[in-house]
Amino acid sequence: MSDSVSSRPSFFRRAATAVTQWIDSDYCPEGAEKMRNEPDRVDWVRVMPFVVLHLGCFGVIWVGVSAFAAWAAVALYFIRMFAVTGIHHRYFSHKTYSTSRAGQFFLALWAGTTVQRGSLWWAYHHRHHHQHSDDPEDAHSPHVHGFIWSHIGWITSRRNFPTDYSKVKDLAKFPELVWLNRFDLLVPIAYAFSMFGFGALLEHYAPGLGTNGWQMLVWGFFISTTALFHGTACINSFTHLWGKRRFNTTDDSRNSFILALVCLGEGWHNNHHRYQSCTRNGFYWWEIDPTYYGLKMLSWTGLIWGLKDVPQSILEEGMRAEHQNSVAAAQASTLTRPENASSLRHVLPAAAAIAVATVNASGTQIPQKPAAGVHKDVSELAHELGQAKPAAQPPAAPTDRTA
Repeated sequence: MSDSVSSRPSFFRRAATAVTQWIDSDYCPEGAEKMRNEPDRVDWVRVMPFVVLHLGCFGVIWVGVSAFAAWAAVALYFIRMFAVTGIHHRYFSHKTYSTSRAGQFFLALWAGTTVQRGSLWWAYHHRHHHQHSDDPEDAHSPHVHGFIWSHIGWITSRRNFPTDYSKVKDLAKFPELVWLNRFDLLVPIAYAFSMFGFGALLEHYAPGLGTNGWQMLVWGFFISTTALFHGTACINSFTHLWGKRRFNTTDDSRNSFILALVCLGEGWHNNHHRYQSCTRNGFYWWEIDPTYYGLKMLSWTGLIWGLKDVPQSILEEGMRAEHQNSVAAAQASTLTRPENASSLRHVLPAAAAIAVATVNASGTQIPQKPAAGVHKDVSELAHELGQAKPAAQPPAAPTDRTA
């Protein structure tokens, strides 16, 4: 009995802390560092808003569907996916382009509608992922923690809730960004109310569209946002398990054309892990990257500038790797042909492939796999706001997991 009574205050304090953190994400009475050192465990009270987000999708049973609401959900998915990929990722995490302080605040507000926590929290975890990709310290590696945990479980764990501001010093010096990050539920709530209000206005002024406030809330907020989360999570889970590897990085990042479509260019994940400082993930013209196209158009307005291109040395390295892969595939195909095939059919293709490889690769050193544990400090990628022109590109570093 005494054990039960003594355990109650601890439980209630933990629950009260979790509820308070719905409003104030930086509230950590026991210290953020202590939380980050806890073992992985789901905090069900803390993640209840995340659970409600998923349960809200079942509201479609009562509100039904209209063509307008369904297409609005699709449009809002891609508009906010661009905020995930072009703002949370390519700006706040990697600083692959520049903007003004006011422009930065606007981008943070836009990214807040994705309901994926604050931009500083997002950037901290992503930089940590690059530093420890597929190592035991990686919070969402499918190779370390399994597919389900890498896709959705990690975001429910207490140890992953606090933001380590020391890892995002270039962003934490702006109090307005820290405020948005601390009270990261305010923008999603405002977005949800705006969806309801928008639907109510359409019901009154455009009844022919067949929608209303509750229907737009379900489709424009709950369904669209839940799909957005799982689309984003696929980059954590799927692109470290399935796809093709062009660059020989020390993690298991892979390229996926399908996820490049679903996630607006983020599917070229192996490219990104080879060289994370450039604005585009699709390094070559045939690798579709809608996020880059959108950022390029946004630069024409003057809101952003200084988009960083892929160094020529990285492009050449990728082409050499593709060539070597083609030669290896041709040789493997030759060796696996039936024993009773013509001897010429055995020899000629392999000889031709080897000859072409020798001619094209002469004088070229094929990059070797780097030693494990070699990382780049991603904070070095940050540059000052208001920079009129991008800094000169440094020489390409040897292949490493964070490049």
